[in-house]
Amino acid sequence: MFGIVRPCRHRLGEGLKTQWMAHLCGLCLALRGDHGQFARVVTNYDGLLVSVLTEAQAERATGWRRTAGPCPLRGMRTASVAQGEGARLAAAVSLVLASAKVRDHVADGDGLLARKPVALAARRVARSWGRAGARSGSAVGFDTAVLVDAVDRQIGVEALAGLGTPFLTVTEPTETATAAAFAHTAVLAGRPGNAVPLAEAGRLFGRLAHLLDAVEDRETDAASGAWNPLTATGTSLAEARRLADDALHGIRLALREVEFSDGRLAHMLLAHELRNSVDRAFGTSSCSHRSHQADVYGPPTGPYAPPGGPGGPPLPPEPPHRDRRGLIAGCLVWAGLACTCQMCCGEYEDPWSRERREGLCSQCDCDCSGCGDCCGNCCDGCDCGCDCGGC
Repeated sequence: MFGIVRPCRHRLGEGLKTQWMAHLCGLCLALRGDHGQFARVVTNYDGLLVSVLTEAQAERATGWRRTAGPCPLRGMRTASVAQGEGARLAAAVSLVLASAKVRDHVADGDGLLARKPVALAARRVARSWGRAGARSGSAVGFDTAVLVDAVDRQIGVEALAGLGTPFLTVTEPTETATAAAFAHTAVLAGRPGNAVPLAEAGRLFGRLAHLLDAVEDRETDAASGAWNPLTATGTSLAEARRLADDALHGIRLALREVEFSDGRLAHMLLAHELRNSVDRAFGTSSCSHRSHQADVYGPPTGPYAPPGGPGGPPLPPEPPHRDRRGLIAGCLVWAGLACTCQMCCGEYEDPWSRERREGLCSQCDCDCSGCGDCCGNCCDGCDCGCDCGGC
């Protein structure tokens, strides 16, 4: 799972959490349905924003949900999941961007990809995903060539960038790609008047995605000698934070111009959770939720640390009765739960004892009260107690 918008499901509230999971599962199942099981590995948090925005603009009607069968990642429970053109557009965008990520890592020779046989296999996967994304995009009237062109131009832009190059020169290809994807949700929802403000929101979201990725990777890139846009252009963290705050403000202003049928989830993700993503990347998050900070502040601890490892839970005792899982089976179940964040914020079955447990969101000391009832179109009349002061 990758992406910068990783909401705390406690803050979402029960209703919006259910909607969010419906879109996440809908994206995963759209990838499987159109492109096979392996394509599900490109499911990502940011891609589902495309599905969320499409449904948020559409007139309320039947056909936006279906009941999916039991899934191991949902504790073998059925669920109502998003379907339709929004989910398919999200799948197309996710495949093309994942293809680009793989090609970028191959070009940089990262890790195992420095080995020729592995790099060759990765290139084949990337080409397959790119073609699959193009097919899915075409099926919903979206030309993924704009995404491919942006990725190709990114390589040239980075090669020419140096000290003194404006940071926004480096982010332009990403901004162009995300602007196109966001704008097309207006077409799918039958709201052509929303295309311009959504393109602006998408452009600024792309800027943030590129910027936060650079901030989070800055120290690692410096240690490994990898190229980083902040270092290459000489952009300070203070300037990076200013650009991030400006982008956040611009997204909120753009969303005010969008006509939604039900914009609560889109508002929560793009107006509030995106702010939390910025705070998390710059180390100013007010949330002590360990899982959200693990990517920034060090090795995983708590439920994300392997059993018996440093900071992790102790190895379980031998099973006292036949309903308990064995050590190896429990570890496999644990890995699946950790990778899908259910041990963080969801309700899950203990990997060994099979007892029902709540994720750490129930212990989160964020001020989450009322946020699940946030009332709509980007802070206008929003009295839910969320921090909308910067709108």
